[in-house]
Amino acid sequence: MSKYLAFDIGGTFIKYGLVTEKAEILENNKVKTPKTLDELLLVIEKLSGKYSEVKGIAISAPGAVSDEGVIYGSSAIPYLHGPNIKNLVSEITSLPVYLENDANCAGYAEIWNGAAKGKKDVLVMVIGTGIGGSVFKNGQLHKGAHLHGGEFGYMLLTGDIQDSNDVWSRVASTAALVRNVAERKQIDVESISGEQIFKLAESGDEDCIEAINHFYHLLAVGIYNLQYIYDPEVIVIGGGISARDELIDGINEKLDSILTRVNLAKIKPEIVACKYRQNANLLGAVYGAMHTELN
Repeated sequence: MSKYLAFDIGGTFIKYGLVTEKAEILENNKVKTPKTLDELLLVIEKLSGKYSEVKGIAISAPGAVSDEGVIYGSSAIPYLHGPNIKNLVSEITSLPVYLENDANCAGYAEIWNGAAKGKKDVLVMVIGTGIGGSVFKNGQLHKGAHLHGGEFGYMLLTGDIQDSNDVWSRVASTAALVRNVAERKQIDVESISGEQIFKLAESGDEDCIEAINHFYHLLAVGIYNLQYIYDPEVIVIGGGISARDELIDGINEKLDSILTRVNLAKIKPEIVACKYRQNANLLGAVYGAMHTELN
């Protein structure tokens, strides 16, 4: 059975795991994200020596990842942007390397063996500090002409556009929910978390209840737009908030309200929570590796 050494490079930690072609994670751990590229390469080199039986290296990373291995755009890890990361890792490990954007990897995991298994036309949304995602057509990842396929968070929901704070990521992300409650309560945004907001809402806090309702409404509006732009079979929702059982029901309730008012629309988006959460990027990177040059 083929095995791969997978890395999920995040702003705080690098997760890594030994993953099989059957989507099994045999071992996994994490280390603090290094401060320099040289330190990152050293971590990868040492771990590749430990797992000498692997067929290749599969990496999930932030940013606009090109097929050549250069990561464009920006992220919380500036040193990733500019160098050819794929080539550098291949040189130090003497192994073939697959490199892909983290949201695309999350989508691959759901296509492989998750909530979108068996589906062909799929959108995957990742809700966190912003809103990102991935697009699949006929089971194939669509990266777009400028590597911006799946950048749903840039969507605008209003005609009264003032600045970048009006994009979907800034008004309907988990971070936006926290900001909304902090403004309502006139408290520091650092003093409250999304989890606390939902707990307060359960206890009857009106500020939190209203903010969550607004949050669900804005998510539903964007999802409605995505459905009629692309017409996917299913929209898979990921990110930490997807673990909340009430999320899908809350968005569905708002979708029902929209469809009641917009009587031209006859198709209700099918939304489901992702199956894989903290391990999605590791598994998705391996799926991508299995279906590209590492075969």
